[in-house]
Amino acid sequence: MWKRALDRAGVREPRLRRDYTEQQRAARRYRTAEYAAARLLLPAALLPHVVAAVAFMHDTDDRIDRGTPDERAAALAEWDRLVRKAFAEGDSGLPVLRCLVRTSERHPDVRTYVEEFLRGCAREVAWRTIADDEELERYVREYSLPALMLTACLFAPDDGAARAAFTDGCHRLIRAMQRIDFLEDLPEDVRAGRAGVPADAVARHGADLTRPGPALGRLVEEQADRAAADLASVSLTGLVAPSYRPFVRALVGVQHLRLGAVRRAGASLATRTSGPPAPAAAALLLRETAARVRRAPGVGPWRVSGK
Repeated sequence: MWKRALDRAGVREPRLRRDYTEQQRAARRYRTAEYAAARLLLPAALLPHVVAAVAFMHDTDDRIDRGTPDERAAALAEWDRLVRKAFAEGDSGLPVLRCLVRTSERHPDVRTYVEEFLRGCAREVAWRTIADDEELERYVREYSLPALMLTACLFAPDDGAARAAFTDGCHRLIRAMQRIDFLEDLPEDVRAGRAGVPADAVARHGADLTRPGPALGRLVEEQADRAAADLASVSLTGLVAPSYRPFVRALVGVQHLRLGAVRRAGASLATRTSGPPAPAAAALLLRETAARVRRAPGVGPWRVSGK
């Protein structure tokens, strides 16, 4: 199935096929549920390009997420140089960048969001705390949204008004996802000295982020409510082509599962991470896969291609 996806994406050179396969493995490790949704529900011709964008985003985050702020800034500067060199030369010594260059050739919008994402990485490198919702919004707008749009632009509508509405929906979606991320990863972030839950909310509730307790439970519930409000306002399915709708529904559905898991964990997030329950995620993907097959009788999920 993966080889067929590479064929349909026009990736025929042996070295590039190996490169994309390597990125596929990285993307699968990064977000298991979201990768499974892409694997099952996206048109085959698009999947390798989604994989390339996700792998680039994860590789970037990994490179700039270690060491002191100065070390992270230096890593970002070097990575920015390597990315620009790859685009300028149309090649790279790094498989992740070779794939990114090819994907950007086939989907030029990706290059635009690579530029925005790399600029936003400066904020990711610099922050130590998120003071309030206003600062969280700046973080989302400058860093998280361009990161999402690296992949979302691959199935964005062409019409200008629809595209603006789509980008607004993606903004709401990623703002919810970012709040959920900060709650899911709370113990790891606290140990790293970079908790992303807004500091004014922590103070308002008198919560101790290192230990379960009623105050932390109230903080988690408040942040979950704000994420839920954003998720409830997301309306993307009707804006994309029919072949992309099962994936979009599944992507949003997985975020609801993540949010439910965060609510159930509550104050225990001080000591353990959270994530979407695997059986529920699998059931969601099976429903969308079955619905996709029903809408195209006799055509398997890897037979649908194009917008």
